[in-house]
Amino acid sequence: MRKVLVFIILSLTVVTVACRKEQTFSDNPSKNISLSTDTIAFDTVFTSVGSSTRILMIYNNNSENLKINSIRLERGSSSPYSINVDGVSGTTFKDTEIYANDSLYVFIKVTINPNDDNNPFFVEDRLIFNTNGNEKVVHLTAYGQNANYIIGRIGIFPDENGHYTNYYYPVTNDSVKDVHWTAEKPYVIYNVALIDSDGTLTIEPGTRVYFHGGSGLWAWSEGQLIVNGTAEDPVVFQGDRLEHYYDNQPGQWDRIWLMEAREGHGHRINHAIIRNGFIGLQIQRMLKDNMEATYITNTILENHTGMGLYANCYSIGMSNSLVDNCGNYCVALTGGGEYILTHNTIANYWTGSTRKAEALFINNLYTDPTNGTTYAIPISCEINNSIVYGNQDNEFGTDFYPIADTNYVFRNSLICTKRPHNNSYYEACVFNKKPNFLNTKEFDFHLDTLSAAIGIGNPAYSMGDLQFDLDGVDRGSEPDAGAYQYIIGE
Repeated sequence: MRKVLVFIILSLTVVTVACRKEQTFSDNPSKNISLSTDTIAFDTVFTSVGSSTRILMIYNNNSENLKINSIRLERGSSSPYSINVDGVSGTTFKDTEIYANDSLYVFIKVTINPNDDNNPFFVEDRLIFNTNGNEKVVHLTAYGQNANYIIGRIGIFPDENGHYTNYYYPVTNDSVKDVHWTAEKPYVIYNVALIDSDGTLTIEPGTRVYFHGGSGLWAWSEGQLIVNGTAEDPVVFQGDRLEHYYDNQPGQWDRIWLMEAREGHGHRINHAIIRNGFIGLQIQRMLKDNMEATYITNTILENHTGMGLYANCYSIGMSNSLVDNCGNYCVALTGGGEYILTHNTIANYWTGSTRKAEALFINNLYTDPTNGTTYAIPISCEINNSIVYGNQDNEFGTDFYPIADTNYVFRNSLICTKRPHNNSYYEACVFNKKPNFLNTKEFDFHLDTLSAAIGIGNPAYSMGDLQFDLDGVDRGSEPDAGAYQYIIGE
């Protein structure tokens, strides 16, 4: 009887071993896994230290068994995320088996204290899979701080010639036309925040708006943006990376893009600081002939990889504002239009790359975005009591087609230019004398005691609200050119 039992046990062992040997795994690079998604967003806004879990599915849709050579969180043990693969927890897994036409569960958990101001707004990591030399990545995103999160989703923008898609979040819509953002909590934009037609977004004093990489704010045709900052509480627009390293890193976000406003509801921007993007303000007529003016006052546009202000076939008044240090033009007034710029400092001392563009550029060529046709459009431009300067020999450029009316004039301004300037385009201006800014590397464009801009302004252009400079300093009866008045004794 014992001999029979031993024989049975040995036989079963042989059968078991034989079965195990039959479980082979393909190493063919053409065989790969599939995942249920490539992005997992933990969109719960936490109110206290807490955690949340999401599920990811791994599929082997092949007729052969596979081994996932590695599954790992890119940030490893420092990640706020943790994963559980087929019932086992960790941050890194090797040679995970998944049989033919089978699937595995991956549970992904994140733990965050949203009241920790040292957290970034978005806590991100990547979950990386490698199978037979093929890499697949799942992007993980969670909220790191208490804030108002504007998360763009895929949608369709209608235009006159059809439709095109983009990622956007409708700040205003058919049922909510007027929206107010306040300083209670910051706003964090991921992808595009859209002010839809007939809607108005009003941003109150002290509000801070942060943009994730590549994100922006867009006022669609006949939408309206109103920024109501004050000298004490400006509205700040910048990237969402809060580490000190990013304080002066340009190109962290895309742009604020304003299309034609509806009649009686022009865009208004007062006491704003717009920094470290690609384009600070792009103001552009695109779909309709509306020319409702945009007014920009007491505003700083600086450190953009593209342009500070890009205008196209529009009507704009800008005063008491600073536009500085951009990788292309600081200010480009293109496609015709009407522009009045008074008491502005346009200063380009960009060092981030080779720059050939002037600080200020004006042209009258307009390209219709609907059909690609280029037209010459009349342009009128007045620049009063201003500074146009930089670290190049010439900081003012034009490109005019002669058919359209072209009228521009500088009055009582300090200009860096090698162009001919003994003509009617310039009245009481000073050329190629140093403005002596205090510290261009530190974005300080106040005037030093030897500045050539001191006292050259015309008081006729410094009346009303312009009696006071960007800092609120009284210009008196002898105004300086630019956004800042020099204070004697400082």
